[in-house]
Amino acid sequence: MTKYFTNIYPEINLYKNPSTKSETVTQMIYGDSFSVFKKSKKWLKIKIKEDKYKGYIKNKNYSCFIKSTHKVNSLKAKVFKFPNKIKKSEITYGSKIKVIDKNSKFFKFAKGWIRKKDVKPISYKENDPFKKITTFKNIKYKWGGKSFKGIDCSALVQVFLNFNNTFCPRDAKDQVKYFKKNVKLKNIKKNDIIYWKGHVAIALSKKKLIHAYGPMKKTVIMGINQTINTIERTAKLKVIGIKRL
Repeated sequence: MTKYFTNIYPEINLYKNPSTKSETVTQMIYGDSFSVFKKSKKWLKIKIKEDKYKGYIKNKNYSCFIKSTHKVNSLKAKVFKFPNKIKKSEITYGSKIKVIDKNSKFFKFAKGWIRKKDVKPISYKENDPFKKITTFKNIKYKWGGKSFKGIDCSALVQVFLNFNNTFCPRDAKDQVKYFKKNVKLKNIKKNDIIYWKGHVAIALSKKKLIHAYGPMKKTVIMGINQTINTIERTAKLKVIGIKRL
């Protein structure tokens, strides 16, 4: 039986190779779990439980596997040393916690106290998985990022589907193969996912989309036709698929 550990830091980088100078390929946010299949003094080679992604993380103090009870439902949730007193840190949307105590307005978990209004039960699902996606508008673009401190285009899709208890591959190249239902541009509607080679955006309507866009260094809302024309002009890339969940 595979032994899992759980990340207890707001976010940690997963590197392609065992070096901080190596490419950050993704991050684990608070509550993500992983298995270890290679270990050295400074590094662990791991596989993330949620999406099977492999890479290297620093060998730090992680927790034995924690079965989460709740998940963060706001862009960022403050963690307090005591209920509403002395802020310790913030954890990002989609982070998972195990509640161990509570009062009228707060839950307690391993790292401190968190407002009840910032979390939902782990089994909670939205009818619209991308309901809160515009809360990431203007968040910094960060290659490999998965949090309010920085996010990339494919993570923007993944974190919202994962929050909704739906599996989603980490990278755009794998997502476009994983989602099977194809849609034509003329039939596009809200929540359809548009793919280019190495890039992805989510339709907010028939005319608008949102994406974490490297050239603009942040998550932006743009016109669908404007985006298609811009990417074709600047990156010489055409749309390779439009998928419906």
